[in-house]
Amino acid sequence: MNRLHRLTAAGRRLGVTARSLRVMREAGLNGGIRDGIRTAKLVRDYGPFAGIVEAAAARAPHDIAITDERGDLTYGALNERVNALSRAWSRQGVGSGDVIAVLCRDHRGLITALAAAGKAGAQALLMNTGFAKPQLADVARRERVSVLVHDAEFTGLLDAIDPDVRRLVAWSDDGEGSLDTLIRTTSTAPVEPPARPGGMTLLTSGTTGTPKGAPRGKTSPLFSAQLLDRVPRRRSETCMLAAPMFHGTGLGQAVLSLALGNRLVLRRRFDPEATLRAVAEHRCQVLVVVPTMLQRILALPDEVRARYATGSLRIIFVSGSAMAPDLVTRTLDEFGPVLYNLYGSTELAVMTVAMPDDLRHDPRTAGRPPVGCTVRLYDDAGHAITAPYVVGRIFAGSEVSFSGYTDGRRKQVIDGLLSSGDVGHFDADGRLYVDGRDDDMVICGGENVYPLEVENLISGHPAVDEVAVIGVRDDEFGQRLRAYVVTVTGAAVGADDIKDYVRANLARYKVPRDVEFLDALPRNATGKVLRNELVAEVTK
Repeated sequence: MNRLHRLTAAGRRLGVTARSLRVMREAGLNGGIRDGIRTAKLVRDYGPFAGIVEAAAARAPHDIAITDERGDLTYGALNERVNALSRAWSRQGVGSGDVIAVLCRDHRGLITALAAAGKAGAQALLMNTGFAKPQLADVARRERVSVLVHDAEFTGLLDAIDPDVRRLVAWSDDGEGSLDTLIRTTSTAPVEPPARPGGMTLLTSGTTGTPKGAPRGKTSPLFSAQLLDRVPRRRSETCMLAAPMFHGTGLGQAVLSLALGNRLVLRRRFDPEATLRAVAEHRCQVLVVVPTMLQRILALPDEVRARYATGSLRIIFVSGSAMAPDLVTRTLDEFGPVLYNLYGSTELAVMTVAMPDDLRHDPRTAGRPPVGCTVRLYDDAGHAITAPYVVGRIFAGSEVSFSGYTDGRRKQVIDGLLSSGDVGHFDADGRLYVDGRDDDMVICGGENVYPLEVENLISGHPAVDEVAVIGVRDDEFGQRLRAYVVTVTGAAVGADDIKDYVRANLARYKVPRDVEFLDALPRNATGKVLRNELVAEVTK
């Protein structure tokens, strides 16, 4: 057996296909096939974040891994921080079976915590920084969180969480947080692999709007290599990661960037001009955003955008919600053929990618599946649809698809493929088009919102008699929520009162942008609200 065959066989034993190895080699992922397989072993032993940091630190310890608001951090220094935190947690008895929740904005502390959880054998849970207190408490209780790593700005939300949950401050504007103190006072020597590496859980919304846990035990730079078949990421580049890492988009691109030995440029809060400034200052080749961010960048005055040289960009990677065709066209016109739009979900990760040529052909397309991904359409009876331009339910599968929610529920499966919850069609050239949801979920600025949850909350307001919430099109956020409210006779309540009530109890992205007051909701003979009439009123 020659060397290539031996390496390929070794890769297969670690779950890496020959085609993925080829894609990795073409991208220079971790120095080629041999380093890719070495990284695969470390990922198997330590988990995704810890494994790739360990590999990068061994290969190029002095290369910069992270540039955040505290400066530069090399791969070697990052790995030492991970070792110290993992060892500290293990000494405290935190390990297999424990859940470490991370409520952080994008900075070195978040990545350190995720990697250290893997080395300790614990499950990392990424919390949405937009949560209100009730959602945070519900998720922490349901997921049985034992340790919470958080930024100081979120301290006011934590009094609803079980006091037995250990707390560590990862970032404080006043100086060093307790996470840094723990790291500084613990040995940075190498850590032995745990009996079983920890994984990661992302949060998504359920049918009632309550966030569900979606474990991603297969999150790996090697399976992420499938994306390189459609997006030409390269090693040793600089990536401006504007998308938050608690989202699948930000998390996946962070994993891939570290695997490629990239420098990750991170900022805790998104600002459109500051993002362009960072791209110009660091000569970033890659920018990762959600559509709302891109919309805000293009909304800057022409003279502001002209201040910053963005010619270094090879890739603007967008995901999180559907892009308006006008936004696609304006992006291509402004930055050139560098736009790559990913269609995926928390559960399915990558389904398709639209490349610049696809988007110029038709800005509405979701593109084609990358290597290792299968996408099929089925009718309501579960029969496969193979003809172009016929709308069906979208099902997909890959090595990084999840296996079920933490509460035991699963999505519908047909022929081994998971339901995306969307409907769409293929054109004659195999490009996918997403035509809408097969339920009533609203995607607002990349966040999934179910109107029923918002309705149930508003209906509890003492001045509200009845309410209906729908999603309407929004040029900036893709969709926005509109609430139709019927008040109790004699009650004095305004639109701002309703918005403030929702804001105090739900995440900010669930606050209706519009509130309309009606004398009565349109209903049919059985008393059901005629939502189609409300939608028709909006589109007149």
